[in-house]
Amino acid sequence: MAPLKTHHLLTLAYLLSAGCGSAHVAVTTSALGKAVGLSQQAASAHLAELERDGMIRRTASGRGRRIRVTDRGYAEMARMSSLLRAAVEGESRRVLRGTVVSGVGEGAYYMSLPGYVEQFRALLGMVPYPGTLNVRLDPDSTGMVLALGASEGTLVRGFADGRRTYGWVRCYGALLQAAPGGKTPGDHAAVRCHLIRLERTHHDTSIAELVAPQNLRESASVADGSKVAITLD
Repeated sequence: MAPLKTHHLLTLAYLLSAGCGSAHVAVTTSALGKAVGLSQQAASAHLAELERDGMIRRTASGRGRRIRVTDRGYAEMARMSSLLRAAVEGESRRVLRGTVVSGVGEGAYYMSLPGYVEQFRALLGMVPYPGTLNVRLDPDSTGMVLALGASEGTLVRGFADGRRTYGWVRCYGALLQAAPGGKTPGDHAAVRCHLIRLERTHHDTSIAELVAPQNLRESASVADGSKVAITLD
């Protein structure tokens, strides 16, 4: 699928502002065109192109259509937002904020698989502790993670073991630090780790998973409910 085209930015921004990011919403081409300075015909063409590129999904509703922005469309807009913010504000590092939460125990299994372990050792020079630290990100931080480009980070490729296939993992160098005011006391020392994004996961997009050679809960002195900051390299 093609990346978001620059001339579709206003159209997609209007759809998100109209509530199409969380539900299918009725949007007319005449209202869209008037809002973004396009003819009704041009607005209709924009919607067709966005649907073709996987940025929106349309469903029939009576004589009209209801529109919802897809996860891909939202991620592309979040990426553009992050780039614009960095250009305007001069951001050189990205800081994510959130709260430590419990996972479902899958991290220990997957991070112990030889197909992943061997690649982590070869590509990152470390063997991950069998388990991930899960952080529920605030909305702004969730958008920043969704905006991470496919060219960023280190790709750990998917593999098959004869019984099933496993998806890719993309790793981003980071520093984890307990934020002042969190529930866990400590000196708030920063701990080197990697934020990972997985091709297949049961978590929603607000959950960030972190891996490191050591137990991050112990080394960063955090527990469920701890407020943390994750600084991406």
